[in-house]
Amino acid sequence: MGTAAVFGLGSMGYGMADSLRAADHRVFGLDVVASSVEKFTAQGGETGEPADIAGELDAAIVVVLNAAQTETVLFGARDGASGEKIGIVESMNRGAVVMACATVAPEFARDMSDRCGKYGVHYLDAPISGGSVKAANGQLSIMASGSDDAFAAARPFLDAMAETVFELGNAAGAGSAMKAVNQLLAGVHIATMAEALTFGITQGVEPDKFVEVISQCAGSSWMLENRAPHIVEGNYAPHSAVDIWLKDLGIVLDIAKSAKFSAPVTAAALQQFIAASGQGLGREDDAAVAKVYAKNAGITLPGS
Repeated sequence: MGTAAVFGLGSMGYGMADSLRAADHRVFGLDVVASSVEKFTAQGGETGEPADIAGELDAAIVVVLNAAQTETVLFGARDGASGEKIGIVESMNRGAVVMACATVAPEFARDMSDRCGKYGVHYLDAPISGGSVKAANGQLSIMASGSDDAFAAARPFLDAMAETVFELGNAAGAGSAMKAVNQLLAGVHIATMAEALTFGITQGVEPDKFVEVISQCAGSSWMLENRAPHIVEGNYAPHSAVDIWLKDLGIVLDIAKSAKFSAPVTAAALQQFIAASGQGLGREDDAAVAKVYAKNAGITLPGS
């Protein structure tokens, strides 16, 4: 089996690292949150300094927040004292693969692919979808694009982490474009679910009855079925936080602007997440966007 490092042990990355270990790969886990790394190593994973382990890796799986963090992992941030930039790509072996999983603009993915290629390192544009539970069970959907060699190098690791790998083309960027489409829908669906559930409360529809009925009707969505129970339970422990949508829907709108494409429904959904973050809910589960509607309507949600 191969050797991989997962950069970013958040709700998705931790599950992905565990899935790789379960498939008998050697796995390093790295994160700026020390407790996440300690938990991972206590359960049998390894860790180390990026510069020290880069040369051992068959795959670097980057599951960080955004494009800036992805670029820092791969090519480094300039040290203020020495001016040195330290990233993993320069130290990786030729033929190793980077799998970049954050939601980023397609042109950023193409740029990273070109820069990795200069060092003989393959780049797979590999955004992920499915949530923390599927990540932990090795059942993610991965929207991937890259060269045949990138797919071949990544295949043993993809098999461990994903139930479905959509092969979307032989060049980076196509995977990120598809992820932007997915995030447009997912963000809008969460905001719309919150609007519908709180609207129902104003009409005497209990939240638990809303979930029971609408989840079996044409108005349902995966996000409704997954997130509405969080509101019913009054449990906003983050599986995916409100602030993620400021980033992801912001990326969607940036891409839309560059394409001169009007996306008014996306813009409206983003405003609700911005309002939620402004109310101090940014680190709560994204279902907490319902609290914006509840506050405006003067209604009480379960657990409030």
